[in-house]
Amino acid sequence: MTTIDNISLVLVIIGALNWGSIGLFGFDFVAALLGGQMSVLSRIIFTLVGIAGLWSITLLFKEKVPASHDR
Repeated sequence: MTTIDNISLVLVIIGALNWGSIGLFGFDFVAALLGGQMSVLSRIIFTLVGIAGLWSITLLFKEKVPASHDR
């Protein structure tokens, strides 16, 4: 995996955990930490998570490299 793949995976995980907390507890961690849902920082994070989600779609179509058995 490339660096951008790893970054997008981390952002997607953050987004999934945030949505999980909204679903289970009605609490938006990103908004709480960054000053509300409409603050500039929150909107930037939400946008980056959305872009990372779109990028992660490409991970479904990447060819898998088999692990080497020459150890």
